[in-house]
Amino acid sequence: MKHFLNLADLTPQELRDLLELAIELKEEWKRGGNRPLLAGKTLGMIFQKPSLRTRVSFEMAMIHLGGQALYLSPFEIQLGKRESVADVARVLSRYVDIIMARVFAHSDVVVLARHSRVPVINGLSDYNHPCQGLADLLTIIENKGKDLHGQRLAFVGDGNNVATSLLFGTTKLGMDFAIAGPPGYELPPDVWELGRRFAAESGSRLLATHDPIEAVAEADVIYTDVWASMGQEEEAEQRAQVFGPYQVNADLIAQARPDTIVMHCLPAHRGQEITDEVADGPHSVLWDQAENRMHAQKAILVDLLT
Repeated sequence: MKHFLNLADLTPQELRDLLELAIELKEEWKRGGNRPLLAGKTLGMIFQKPSLRTRVSFEMAMIHLGGQALYLSPFEIQLGKRESVADVARVLSRYVDIIMARVFAHSDVVVLARHSRVPVINGLSDYNHPCQGLADLLTIIENKGKDLHGQRLAFVGDGNNVATSLLFGTTKLGMDFAIAGPPGYELPPDVWELGRRFAAESGSRLLATHDPIEAVAEADVIYTDVWASMGQEEEAEQRAQVFGPYQVNADLIAQARPDTIVMHCLPAHRGQEITDEVADGPHSVLWDQAENRMHAQKAILVDLLT
């Protein structure tokens, strides 16, 4: 059974093929609509965390492709509480053709995949966010071209699940990856080691630093995310103090290439990790990036279901 749980699971060619498919499906949609490639198919969407982009982009992706999507709120299934994760997988996979799960613990999506009779997509977990990573790579390619060798993505902020997927995705495609965050908030050692392995295979260069100016120097892409993710609300005040020097603002953008693009997976806490001036400025591709969630996910769905 083929699933989509982690960009690290894909070969570089499989990743490129998914991106090419996303480009084709987006172009087809813009020409007047997608063919009903998923007619008669149903996506079951399990949510432990609320979402604007994940829910709407997956639901519209299925509609555009002729299928249907079923939303299951955090209160309906109560994954792992009302019944076990394995039993949810055993039951739901007899009703639908594919499952997307947006969860807290990555182990939950792994267990879903292990016991499901249909493909499972990781819509977000505490470990990584592969759907976001694929959409981000699509956005970068649209702005920087398909050959990413020698280009640099600089991630400024917490070494979180989004940073993990970006490390895996960029190094698979030969793009340089730099990350800057405060001490104690680095990417986990096992994640960094896996990224180093992919970088060695593709020729990517890696940089981990506590200096945001060093990270963004000559950067083609600057990426940031919230300082406190869902589930970290109790740490929000402390993190706001620690991450203050890592704000993506006009002064930081000036240290990068003149044509650098700025990305954020959203929702943004304006005035914290990113300023209004940057989010709404000429370097921002935030809204194209958000739209591309839908097109990247169409590619994932078509790849898994056809």
